[in-house]
Amino acid sequence: MADRSTPRFVRSFRDAAPYVHAFRGRTFVVVFGGEMVAEGQFTALAHDLALLNSLGVRLVLVHGARPQIEERIAAHGGELRYEQGWRVTDAAALGAVKEGVGRLRLEIEAALSMGLAHTPMAGAALRVVSGNFLRARPVGVRGGVDFEYTGEVRSVDVEGIGRCLDADEMVLLSPVGASPTGELFNLRAEEVASSAAAALGADKLLFLVDTPGLEDIDGRLQGHLAPEEVSRVLEARADLPEEIALHLQTALHACTAGVRRVHLVSRHRDGAVLQELFTRDGVGTLITGERYEDTRPAHEDDIGGILELIEPLEAEGVLVRRGRERLETEIGDFLVMERDGAVVATAALHPFPEQGVAELACLAVHPDYRGGGRGEVLLGQVEERARGQGLHGLFVLTTRAAHWFLERGFAETGLDALPVERRALYNLDRRSKVFWKAIA
Repeated sequence: MADRSTPRFVRSFRDAAPYVHAFRGRTFVVVFGGEMVAEGQFTALAHDLALLNSLGVRLVLVHGARPQIEERIAAHGGELRYEQGWRVTDAAALGAVKEGVGRLRLEIEAALSMGLAHTPMAGAALRVVSGNFLRARPVGVRGGVDFEYTGEVRSVDVEGIGRCLDADEMVLLSPVGASPTGELFNLRAEEVASSAAAALGADKLLFLVDTPGLEDIDGRLQGHLAPEEVSRVLEARADLPEEIALHLQTALHACTAGVRRVHLVSRHRDGAVLQELFTRDGVGTLITGERYEDTRPAHEDDIGGILELIEPLEAEGVLVRRGRERLETEIGDFLVMERDGAVVATAALHPFPEQGVAELACLAVHPDYRGGGRGEVLLGQVEERARGQGLHGLFVLTTRAAHWFLERGFAETGLDALPVERRALYNLDRRSKVFWKAIA
């Protein structure tokens, strides 16, 4: 088992392993703006996409093309026109859309075809497929405005995309769709991505955005939000950047449509996609209806995670040593706090029902997650469990955390306060202090 002296690279690689296993065969939809290509950021993203593909992730890429389209409109002497948050696409603007999107798509395909030695693309041999996977319909006339060739997604060719993904090909979707009559319409990349993710039953929808993610009014990154929290943010925050507000609205729609997780990550941070996907805390904002961090009763499958958490503390003498066999017999007494599938904290409640009391034991929090109130949450859960068993008192033996327990309502007491059977097991060499708390 690795300790803190293990090289960081080794620890990071091992920490990423569960995600490598979990993501194989999963479908991710990744959406990015044309700015990434215009500003030279797409090459680095292409390297990371090649790595995901090599790990068995099924990738659908959706690109925007705003700067490319605006450049072509300006080159032809046209004017940009927006109404009700939508670009009005007349015949001249549609020509600019065709030019801008067509050229951009070729640049993206070229970047994904690189195979230079000594780069992450070496030997990748990626196959990228573009095609008429989208059916569109016109937005029509809204509020008295005719949006002409501005459209919305009508349907997604799930079967066609699925065949490409089954053949280990990336699928590249552009913000243009054809109607059954053969007309082309300008689409929003966000809607294309959300519609594709929902239709394909994607596990993840990732947006590369200008900000680190969603930040609160004090500029702090919001790492994890439930859909209902996103709704409250949209209602309360008139100061949200237009792009973030649009992505949050799209995320809500995607979650409602069955997409498990939506991520907002910075396009300006090299490797942000990999950091978001392969680390437990990520670097952006995750929006999901799933419980990302939860406290629950432990089961046998948690034994390995509990041992990994407590063995360093046992080696330091903070906790009493427990072997796997003992843990197996006592697993029903344990609670675990799980974060994205990993045990990050644990505690045990050993009851002495004849005396109406219980011992709080093995309270431990992973070093990376201390200081966030998790120990207090576990203590509250243990107290609630003890009350549910009709117990009136809680005691704990500790050598290092006396003040922590004193600050949470415990009082120091003597060995005589312990049940007789527990007193017989007291380790005189450890000289643990005993603390007591009434919980009735």
